[in-house]
Amino acid sequence: MSEPSAPTPVSPAELVFERIVYEKAPPRATITLNRPEVLNAFDFRMLRELARAAEDASWDDEIRVVVLTGAGRAFCVGADLKEWSEDYLGRPKEYWKWFGAFEEAHDRLRGIGKPTLARINGICVGGGNELQMACDLAVMVEDAYIRHVGLEHGSVPAGGATQWLPIMVGERRAREIVLLCEEIPARKAEEWGLVTRVVPADGLDDAVDELVEKLAAKLPQTTRYAKAQLNFWRDLSWHSTITHARDWLALSMLGDEAQSAVRKFVERGE
Repeated sequence: MSEPSAPTPVSPAELVFERIVYEKAPPRATITLNRPEVLNAFDFRMLRELARAAEDASWDDEIRVVVLTGAGRAFCVGADLKEWSEDYLGRPKEYWKWFGAFEEAHDRLRGIGKPTLARINGICVGGGNELQMACDLAVMVEDAYIRHVGLEHGSVPAGGATQWLPIMVGERRAREIVLLCEEIPARKAEEWGLVTRVVPADGLDDAVDELVEKLAAKLPQTTRYAKAQLNFWRDLSWHSTITHARDWLALSMLGDEAQSAVRKFVERGE
């Protein structure tokens, strides 16, 4: 990826992404997390590419709506723990750098200035749920589920979940999701307000198309400001906690608990 010399959008082909597929078909841009062999777990490169795609879409006046989805049978299962086990366990300074890419990807996506729609095509776990919560709306297939597993795998879900779940589903339900680490079926996620709409798999694209059409018809500058206002509580909770979370999580990479949990996960090949 080359650095732009001005805030000018380019053809997706010029960006030469390896971990995502970025497509433009105005008024829509689509970002597809593209590591289906690991259920679209994100590594450092994917996070950097996601941030760059969101930046480009924010600059393109022909793009009115951005859709985020996953390739294969999953939306996203969060961080690539194999990468963590090889590069970050016992190395808090390196994890801190990795988390910076995670933070930037979220900030670019949330601050894109256009409506964002998560197309949840399959299971949505951990950081995957944090990515879909960063979007404005979400359509989910009915046979998928949302789950947080950080408390079983040595990581506090403080990259969006602890900040936004209480806002989106309420305090008690947020604690249930984070502390119990149980699957939240799609219909329950819809009932709780964690996603906008749940549809059969064969109706996913139609539902996404319908929402994209409605969102794209709105006035872009007015929509951008409305979105900025709607982001207030998300931004407040995020910016009040994320720097502390980054440092604490980095230091946790030195601890026996996190190291043991991550290594067991990788050894099981989950």
